[in-house]
Amino acid sequence: MNRQFIVLLLSGCGLTTTAFAQEAAGNEAGVTRLDQIIITAGRNESSIAAVAQSVQVIDREQVEEAMRISPNASDLISRLVPGFAPSNQTISGASETFRGRSVLIMVDGVPRNTPLRDLSRILSMVDLNSVERIEVVNGASSLYGAGGTGGTINFITKRGTSDKPTITVRTGLSGYTENLGESTAPETSISIEGRKDKLDYYFSGTGDWTRRTYDGHGNEMPSDAMLGQGGGDRMVNGNFFGVVGYESGPRRFEVSFDWTYAKQKPEWFTNYTTNPVSPRFGSAYTGEPLREDSKYLTAKYTDQDFALGNLEVKAFYNKIFKQSPFTELSAVNTQVYYSGNPRQPTAWFNQSKYDFDRTGVNMTITTPMDFITNGSKLTWGVDYAYDKVAQTLLNDEDAIAPMTQNSIAAFAQAEIPVTERFRLQGGARFDQFYLDVNDFTRPTAVAWPARSLANIYPAISVLGGSFDYNAWTFNAGAVYDVTEEVQAFGNFSQGYSLTDIGAFTRRAGVNSLAEICDAYGSIAAIYGCRGTPDYTISYADIAPKPQLVNTYEVGLRGDWGDLRSTVSSYISTSKDGVNYDIAANRVSQQKERIWGVEARADYNINSMFTIGGLVAYQEGKYDANGDGSIGSDEYLPNNRIPTTWKGLAYTTVSFEGGYKVRGEVEYFSGRDRIKEQEIEDATLVNMAFSKTFENGSEASLAVRNVFDTYYINPTATATRNAPVAGLGRSVFLSYKVTF
Repeated sequence: MNRQFIVLLLSGCGLTTTAFAQEAAGNEAGVTRLDQIIITAGRNESSIAAVAQSVQVIDREQVEEAMRISPNASDLISRLVPGFAPSNQTISGASETFRGRSVLIMVDGVPRNTPLRDLSRILSMVDLNSVERIEVVNGASSLYGAGGTGGTINFITKRGTSDKPTITVRTGLSGYTENLGESTAPETSISIEGRKDKLDYYFSGTGDWTRRTYDGHGNEMPSDAMLGQGGGDRMVNGNFFGVVGYESGPRRFEVSFDWTYAKQKPEWFTNYTTNPVSPRFGSAYTGEPLREDSKYLTAKYTDQDFALGNLEVKAFYNKIFKQSPFTELSAVNTQVYYSGNPRQPTAWFNQSKYDFDRTGVNMTITTPMDFITNGSKLTWGVDYAYDKVAQTLLNDEDAIAPMTQNSIAAFAQAEIPVTERFRLQGGARFDQFYLDVNDFTRPTAVAWPARSLANIYPAISVLGGSFDYNAWTFNAGAVYDVTEEVQAFGNFSQGYSLTDIGAFTRRAGVNSLAEICDAYGSIAAIYGCRGTPDYTISYADIAPKPQLVNTYEVGLRGDWGDLRSTVSSYISTSKDGVNYDIAANRVSQQKERIWGVEARADYNINSMFTIGGLVAYQEGKYDANGDGSIGSDEYLPNNRIPTTWKGLAYTTVSFEGGYKVRGEVEYFSGRDRIKEQEIEDATLVNMAFSKTFENGSEASLAVRNVFDTYYINPTATATRNAPVAGLGRSVFLSYKVTF
């Protein structure tokens, strides 16, 4: 039985669940209670009150709430986390930045990023049905390794807790009011969990199917609006998650497995010359489908009675496969692999397959340090990871240099209550990397327009080698209890990313003018190059620098029971920030600076009414001309900051009999800092209605974009500087039952 049939069978068992009404009046807008426990911020259990950083815990109640309007994890994060960019509304995470930088995505503390070849299709592949809570740490962090320069998002999965087997079925239908007949599609999730003696278990399976999608003008949306990223239509998705644990006193051992699958087969190519981009009707898509087929295996052992404190040892293996859609040479897609025919320059194999293997072991020990002050503790440990990456074309030629990397790291993080009202925290991490880059031949490429031999880049040999590098990162912060309800906090933290090494080798010989001249000599005389061409370049000459980011943050948070709020401001800097030049199709590194303000609040007026919302502002600049300084008008591109302002406001009304109504307004300002790349603002209204029955089952109906507002999606548009419309009005009808 093939995988696509399994996914379709699961999705066809019922209907999808999505609504937008709140489960309870408290903690509605993602505002974090100060007594909640968070693990991600310091790799140990700490209360929010002890963390000198802007953090957020999204509990299961809020996850359920978000899933009623969209089962997509990217949609949830973009709605509930102020510093995260608006969702691009596709399977891709392209341009979905966190505070204008990269985000480290983890499941149960295991990173799912692929550091040697950065691909964005991660967040949307997380199945929210198996998630118990989400922990968000704003700002740079290196406690889990590379990738968290803008923030860290950790999805904590469910565990079996019921004394008897408990089955939950969630079914529903979703569709666009413009054409329900062509867009209505099902989703189903089934889970079983339980606990017997010392053994606990949780298993879940989810399947969904999407069809056509439409914008606010009633136009059908393209299948690959962001060029090579995939879309949200004509797709089959599946997920299976299982975890089994054994607990004996202070010790616990568990094993979990997660499989994610997706397949998108576009019907038409995309027309990038229209405003907005649109399906190129009549031009049938000829490539292979977009695919995802990834497996994640994790084993964890914990011992709370360890001689040195609490011990956690975690081992993991990630086997990741991704396939991008086929794309053709155009004014937007300015470089492809060459067919040898100037009239049809795009090679049939211009489609990539990505294979990633990641193996690692993490050891964390939390040691009490009460001899300093009562409640002091030191969290320390070591991490090891092995990465292997390959990117090949459909003809099995290498598109990047095959690479492997071994990394070893040691870290220590201290928390010290100086007085009853004042707490300090700080730490350091050291990472050592050993990178092996294989020799490879970068295939012949052609640049837009393909009318001249000067735009053909003959194949070149890329010489690899063995390289090593390292990074020290530090953090320090303090928390002061202004009153019993209010805390002030401030921190300095560092994070780093390895830069997309694979992307630099993929563009070997064309990353810069210096590379063109080095590889092609007088053949590239049009660029002013001279000398005899040798069609060879060394990785040592193109190797990107790791990016180190500094974040400075201050903030206030308060919890008065019915009213909870938090506000923070930050500045982040980097000497080697990474930017993608859309027009030149090149990646470069420059000095940069980003700043912003974020706030969240909710207020329970009484048992019937709740109001709340969030707002965020961010802006950034960089050394665009490479003169060593950041000019007053050198703003970061829109694919780093797609909207300057972002906000959400809501009200929820609960009635007797289990009825609930919620209204919500979403706003984003767009951005006008880049000439000829202005993104307009938009305001969207959402409504939801739900009914909880006496047996605990629930029915819900939600309408997103109630007024069918036509707007340009800022994040999707910023990816390729091609206008992409946002989704039009959609309805979600769902039912959930547990027995």
